[in-house]
Amino acid sequence: MDWKLELVVVPVSDVDRAKTFYSEQVGFVVDVDHSAGEDFRVVQLTPPGSTCSITIMKNKEAAGALGGLHLVVSDIEAARAELVERGVDASDIYHFEDGGQAPGPDPERRDHGSFLSFSDPDGNGWLVQEVK
Repeated sequence: MDWKLELVVVPVSDVDRAKTFYSEQVGFVVDVDHSAGEDFRVVQLTPPGSTCSITIMKNKEAAGALGGLHLVVSDIEAARAELVERGVDASDIYHFEDGGQAPGPDPERRDHGSFLSFSDPDGNGWLVQEVK
């Protein structure tokens, strides 16, 4: 039996602000923006090329509580340039060596070896990892 992750709920304090961040700055595609009354709104977005989506939902108490969400890209330098161009405060690219974290991409550009990170306006943390 296959078990496929299709949706991750990301708690935010302001749905409009988060929708703008994820769609206009990070580049996710808006799949659904549905309201059912004043207190219920679901916005689903999907990273380009992904089979897993996120849903941003208003939850002020839990906003910013998620960390370690992973995105995988084939070119970490191009991904960072795209994020920065769109106004995302993305970290510098880094890799790990025996002594810990080191600046720049993995010298051998091995799969799973180069990273960058960013957070949404509420502080939900994302890690971008290079896998060719």
